Order: sequence, then structure tokens, then C-alpha cells
Amino acid sequence: MSISRIPEREIAERPTGYGGPNLSPVGLELVPHEFTPGVWALMANLPPKDNNGVITGRDAALVVDAGITPGVSDKIQAVVARLTDRPLRYLVNTTYHGDHTFGNAAFPREVVIVSSGANKANMTDLAYEKQTRSANMYGDAALLDEVTVWRTPDLTFDSFAEIDLGGRVVQLHHFGPGNGPGDTIVYVPDARTAWTGNFLCHAGIAHMLLQGGPEPYLGSLRRMRDALPDLETIVSGHGPMGDGPAAVDALVGYLERLHAEVEASVKAGRSLEETFAACTDPWAERLDPRLSAALARYPVPGELAQQGMLTLCRDLHRLNVLATYRLYEDR
Repeated sequence: MSISRIPEREIAERPTGYGGPNLSPVGLELVPHEFTPGVWALMANLPPKDNNGVITGRDAALVVDAGITPGVSDKIQAVVARLTDRPLRYLVNTTYHGDHTFGNAAFPREVVIVSSGANKANMTDLAYEKQTRSANMYGDAALLDEVTVWRTPDLTFDSFAEIDLGGRVVQLHHFGPGNGPGDTIVYVPDARTAWTGNFLCHAGIAHMLLQGGPEPYLGSLRRMRDALPDLETIVSGHGPMGDGPAAVDALVGYLERLHAEVEASVKAGRSLEETFAACTDPWAERLDPRLSAALARYPVPGELAQQGMLTLCRDLHRLNVLATYRLYEDR
């Protein structure tokens, strides 16, 4: 039995003035970062556009996430061809969200797509998913023009699976619900590196509680911490790579406080607007210094990247308060 329940669709409501991440592929370039021979992060040059990964062994290569359009998928495959002569055999989807999966259809049929069963179960309504992600395209019509087929995973797993690439084993973990119901973690033990999709970002970046709430998310994070004691580095779906344990600790602290403050506000009979005001906003004034230092390494002007991320984190925090409030007011 799966350790995650498949919730209803993600919350569609957004706070007044909410902007959200810009996921348009316009201007996107993927910059390889090698951790150890044959293991690369493909880092988007413009945060918070999507990051990817390439993992190779003696016999085969694996790609992490497919991009938001077939055009992005083609770009990923071109980078892979430059990095390795190993045949591309596997593609892992860390989440069902379209910015990670719409590019699936552009991979050759012989490439086996793998993800959690909960992710595949949520990949049933292409029109709805395109509509949901279009809000983050900021006028770019690429989803409408390019995405016509939603290829779903060929193989699924419950809580754990391994893929042997020949001399290198890649672990796939589903620790339970987080950002979505089926978050899949791709872990390379010999590199002590994990691709975490939307489940876990660099410490100091606000996450999105779209389906589930703080309490099940906390349980999933604690299972991850227990299962991956040697984890050093995470490559999230968006934003800079960072220290894995620090990211887990930061998100656990944020979710614990969010749960306590929203629960207390609902019990006190406060309105949503009163709850916004009552909840601690970690991004009220500035970014976490660790995150500021990571963003300063991007090719875009550091001040511009930091201001954009600060605005985004404020938006996402307000979305998290709203989503948690709606969940708790129905209890």
C-alpha cells in the first residue's frame, strides 16, 4: 500500500496580488555542473525556471525531469548528447506537474519513464494541467502551441525503487506527500546528491503547499532525513542547489510554525486576512543570507535575482497560509 493518499486537485485559489514563479522557457539555458564523473546537475540560468539532471553508468544514462515543453526536452537531450556517449535509457519525473512532465512526449519511445504511482495517477487531465501551469507562463503561448500529448510514466513504484545504470545504482524514493501527492526523490549514493523536484529547495526558499498541508509534509521530510543520512547536496526543481540537511531542517521549522500559527488562528475564529497578518513571514524584510550567496553566483545580476526571489517567496508564503487556512477551516 502506498504511504501517500492521493488528495483532490491542487488548490486553485490564490491570494490577492499573487504572481507566482515564471516558468516560461524563454531565455532558458541549462548549465552542466558535474558532482563526480558521470553525474551532472543541469542548472537553469534564470531562477526559478526548471533544473534537470543527467546520471550515467557504464551501460546507460538517466535524465531527471523532462521540461515544460517538447522544445525544452529537445534542449535537454542535446545537452545530454554533449556530455556522454552512453545511450539514454531512463527518464524520471519527480512530480506530475507539467513543467516537469510536458516534455515527456519528446523523448524517444525506447526511453523508459519512471515515477511514483501517485504521480502517474494525477496525470489524467491534460487540459486542466495546461490551464493550471499557464498561469506561470506570463504570456508565453508555448503550452498552447507545443503541448498536445501528455505521456505518462511507463513504470511506477510505491515507496522505493532502484535503477542500475551499470556500475552506478540510482535510488528512487517516495517518502509521502509534500508539494504534491507523489513527490519522487532521485538519489545517487556515490555522489551523495539528490534531485528533489518541488519537494525540497535550497534553505530559505519558500515551498508551495498545493495538495495536503503541513502535517503530512512534515512526516515525509522526517522519513527522508532518516532514509538518507549521508545526503550532502540537493538539486531542487527550481533555484540553486544547496546543502541537503540544512534544507530539510529549514523546511521542517517553517512547516511546524505554519501549522501551529494557522491552526491557532482558525481556532480563534480569525478571518483569512487576519491570519495573513498573524502568521510569521520569514521573508518580510530580506532573504536568508545563505540563499543570497547562492543567487549571487547566477549570471543574471545578483541584486535582480535576489529581489525577484524575495518577491516570489513572499507570494508563496501567502499561498501556503491560504492553503493551510482552507484546509483547517474545513476540519
